[in-house]
Amino acid sequence: MAWSTREVAELAGTTVNTVRHYHRSGLLEEPERTSNGYKQYRARHLVRLLQIRRLRDLGVPLMQIEAVGSGGESPAQALLAIDAGLAESIERLQRARAEIRAILEGSTTTDVPAGFEDVAGRLTGTERSLMLVYEQLYDASAMADLKQMVESEPSDGVGAELDALPPDADDATRQRIAEALAPEIARNLTDYPWLLHPDAHLSKGPRVTQETFLETVTELYNGAQLDVIARASVLAAELAGVRPAASGTTSAGGAAAD
Repeated sequence: MAWSTREVAELAGTTVNTVRHYHRSGLLEEPERTSNGYKQYRARHLVRLLQIRRLRDLGVPLMQIEAVGSGGESPAQALLAIDAGLAESIERLQRARAEIRAILEGSTTTDVPAGFEDVAGRLTGTERSLMLVYEQLYDASAMADLKQMVESEPSDGVGAELDALPPDADDATRQRIAEALAPEIARNLTDYPWLLHPDAHLSKGPRVTQETFLETVTELYNGAQLDVIARASVLAAELAGVRPAASGTTSAGGAAAD
């Protein structure tokens, strides 16, 4: 007895398009055809379809099915690699579920990078946004340092004061906030010298990093706030005994100190 494409697909619990895809990918041999061109699938085709479906249910990628289920040279090694990949996926999903539960319980937040949940309360809304962007620009080591900066900053409310600074703030107010910010920025520059020369910690190129930083801070901060950050950076460089860095290089230290 022979089956049509539709019939063999139904028997295997799949679709006609999927059967055709397996033909194109070389996983399923083409059956013989009748004189009028219709395909005639046999038991071996059905068995192969069921084998493929079984492996797909186990999460085996199509490109690896041939090695696993059709007499490949090292099916055990292929399966071990697939198992390792599945273990990583399970771990990632378990972490995601744990974080979702924490969010639902109100003990964490989604607007900070992973690992910053326990210091989120120390950051202003603007600083949280900056940290999310920094995560895309800096490597894991730099992000760990940024977290330490946040953990060690004093709870004097200067960051919140900067965050609330209106665009028309007077010069005296700007200078006062800048002078309050400068010591913490200076301490960060001393403790984390890479802030002045961050190239080794960039996950993107220097040009992309600087452009992204400038675009982000000019979007998040108003003119008065940017003026305060610039003043504080100059004062901090003087306190730390270093040359003022190029735009963007001390931004991480400044944000952590805000």
